[in-house]
Amino acid sequence: MWDDLKSRGAAIAERRIETLFEDPNRARDFSVSALGMLFDYAKTNIDAETRDALIALLDARDVAGRREAMFSGTPINETEGRAVLHTALRNLDGAAVTVEGQDVMPEVLDTLERMEGFARAVRSGEYQGQGGAITDVINIGIGGSDLGPAMAAIALRPYHDGPRLHFVSNVDPADIHDTLSACDPATTLVIVASKTFTTIETMTNARTAKAWMGEVVSDTGAQFAALSTAADKTADFGIAPERVFGFADWVGGRYSMWGPIGLSLMIGIGPEAFRAFLRGGQAMDTHFRAASWQENMPAMLALVGIWHSQVLGHATRAVLPYDNRLARLPAYLQQLEMESNGKRVSMDGEDLGFESGPVVWGEPGTNGQHAFYQLIHQGTRVVPCEFLVAAEGHEEGLEHQHRLLIANCLAQSEALMKGRDFDEARSKVAGKFEGAELERQAKHRVFPGNRPSTTLAYPKLDPETLGKIIALYEHRVFVEGVVLGINSYDQWGVELGKELATALQPIVDGERSADDKDGSTAQLVGFLRANGA
Repeated sequence: MWDDLKSRGAAIAERRIETLFEDPNRARDFSVSALGMLFDYAKTNIDAETRDALIALLDARDVAGRREAMFSGTPINETEGRAVLHTALRNLDGAAVTVEGQDVMPEVLDTLERMEGFARAVRSGEYQGQGGAITDVINIGIGGSDLGPAMAAIALRPYHDGPRLHFVSNVDPADIHDTLSACDPATTLVIVASKTFTTIETMTNARTAKAWMGEVVSDTGAQFAALSTAADKTADFGIAPERVFGFADWVGGRYSMWGPIGLSLMIGIGPEAFRAFLRGGQAMDTHFRAASWQENMPAMLALVGIWHSQVLGHATRAVLPYDNRLARLPAYLQQLEMESNGKRVSMDGEDLGFESGPVVWGEPGTNGQHAFYQLIHQGTRVVPCEFLVAAEGHEEGLEHQHRLLIANCLAQSEALMKGRDFDEARSKVAGKFEGAELERQAKHRVFPGNRPSTTLAYPKLDPETLGKIIALYEHRVFVEGVVLGINSYDQWGVELGKELATALQPIVDGERSADDKDGSTAQLVGFLRANGA
């Protein structure tokens, strides 16, 4: 099947995408409408036969069977022997989900209710700091314990009516210092997000925050909450059990903001809006399980990605939200996709015979248009683009400006597809130059075009819609991982650097020599210590 797809890719290499629109039904037939959203992949070089060949991959790899195994609690994370059940965190209707013979839903829903009770107490002022009602909430985490809620807090700012939210992740002291300097310790709640309560970056920042708070607050533990399963360690830190919210090992960090990791977001937007966010994710789960492949939004998003990355060999993809409040979505998806599918061996431990996940990057439009779009339009590498845009913004009285935003989004995908040939470029400057200089100037204005893009359009970025979008990309990662035959749910690639950092710490501190290190590392340690480290 891969050979067939590679042959198809080679055969259409010179075909212009815009010629596919000679079929008047092209746009309708190469898009998916579901849950009030429209996913348009018509501006790609996928034709009906290619789509059939791509869909055949789903059946050959038994994606449907693997999908049901995931939802039912089978340990599909085979290298760690764990189920993959972030979907259970948004299973608000409480249908049984069994792990090792036990229904996990009663505990999931109980934890959600506990979170809601605490969030309401913080928002109402019933729960207070030493100086009165909580004005600021600092979430200290890293990776999935930070990227998800931090991204969502920005995305849902129009729905934010609770205390100010702050997010600290980097062990660089500048991050925690600058955040603490903007808060009053007497009215600040600190949430420490670490499943094991041992994550070195998170716990270092947590201890710094505790020392800062202790300069003013007599009982610092009373103004801390923990998102952790390590009850003994949270107790040692001084956090009472009623402010500790745990989650099972079948929730991976980058899939975790649907549960306790989303506590800061819940405090900011309120339990009702947070439940709407969960409902959106649950709706996408239902769609993913029920829709036929051609009408299945996550499946088709995944197949487009596989076509561009594994078949055509495009090494990156750009995520370009024309929605400023999704400014952190590309960073969130970098972790979701690259930590999940950035693997080099298959499930059976054999080397992959093809490239795995692409490099994911991006920025919101229209900012990117005045930055890296130059490379996208005229560079030598093809970068498949994924646009996102809302029909409606939140800013009353500025509807005309939002329509300008939409026009820019649609124009970019059209320009990527159509380009500008030499004759048109030449006519643009014919009155300004002549002879050889005219030819030279025209060449600089040629856009090759034929560059693929997709667009996800939705009515308005509200909590439910955000839930749909995040779940859409989660399931996209799942489908791509199954088709590629890799485990999307472990992340051994983050371990080696952590181990070496632990070993280097006493060398940087001057407690050990760097004699056993390579010359480059030893030289760098020497330079940094000589200059104040």
